[in-house]
Amino acid sequence: MEANFLSEFSRGRDNNLNLIRMIAATGVLISHAWAVSSGLADQQPLSETLRGIDLGTISVYIFFAISGYLVARSFDRTGSLKRFWSAWVLRIFPALLVLLLVTALIIGPFLTIAEAGEFWKTAPSYIFRNLTLFSLQQHLPGVFTDNPVGAAINIPLWTLSYELLCYFSIMLLGIAGVLKSHRLMVLALLAFLIAYAIILYYEPHQRLVSLAKLALPFITGVFFFVWREKIPLSPLIGLGLFALAAIAYNTILFQEIFVIAITYNVFLLAYLPGGVIRKYNRVGDYSYGIYIYAFPIQQIVAYQGVTEPILNIFISFPVALVCAVISWTVIEKPSLALAKSIR
Repeated sequence: MEANFLSEFSRGRDNNLNLIRMIAATGVLISHAWAVSSGLADQQPLSETLRGIDLGTISVYIFFAISGYLVARSFDRTGSLKRFWSAWVLRIFPALLVLLLVTALIIGPFLTIAEAGEFWKTAPSYIFRNLTLFSLQQHLPGVFTDNPVGAAINIPLWTLSYELLCYFSIMLLGIAGVLKSHRLMVLALLAFLIAYAIILYYEPHQRLVSLAKLALPFITGVFFFVWREKIPLSPLIGLGLFALAAIAYNTILFQEIFVIAITYNVFLLAYLPGGVIRKYNRVGDYSYGIYIYAFPIQQIVAYQGVTEPILNIFISFPVALVCAVISWTVIEKPSLALAKSIR
């Protein structure tokens, strides 16, 4: 029956994607609490259980899988490079700019132990380089220098540059007509998998390896969009994919099968559960704000001497949530409204 397929469920905006993204952003915060509090990143939840795939990595995979589907849908619907890029630029950069200004002009000067001249000499480059996303600067003079995880101010920003590269890939796929062709999408996926295998085998550069790993859930989401009329949503399939990942646990394909299982179950949970859970959409989309504000807040908490991960989580999350609500209300929501007016 047609209603069993992804295309039928994903036509409107009544879904659980905002809630899932919020949970994923919170998962990143929780995962980082161990590294921030003790400096021991290998103690993050699930890292030993899933052969190096920790809670934070799963959360980032969820973001990229959802982005693959939604960005492909956005390009397919707009058919305009100007509209496509205006939407995504206004979604990412206004809130990011405000975060960087707050960090460099308020948090940094208040916490630094460096000389004022040394600090202010570096602050402009911190804002500019991180705003470009491709030449990140993680440090400001004298800030968090004695923290357990080191002086890095906002480690999660590194994923945003890879997300933008994935957006460029959507543009290329859209121009080539791949987003409207099942056959071309299969060929594109096969080409990606060949490149993915080569990069992971030879590991020519760490940034390429990171890009390949994050691009896997992204292109899986794109594939789900193109094939949405052929992909059934069924809890049995979702459980079956996780069972297949469990069977492949001791093989070289475990991570890839696990990523596919995560992606499928994300869309399963996004579109099948209904009822009262959908009321979360009335609240707002605070996931991006949580994602970009959580780490510096957690570093501030660690700077105050909090060395217990659980306590770091309980202190940091409410503060990050307040920042996220303000960011959504004052910056992100008006920016999205501007993007709609452009469309």
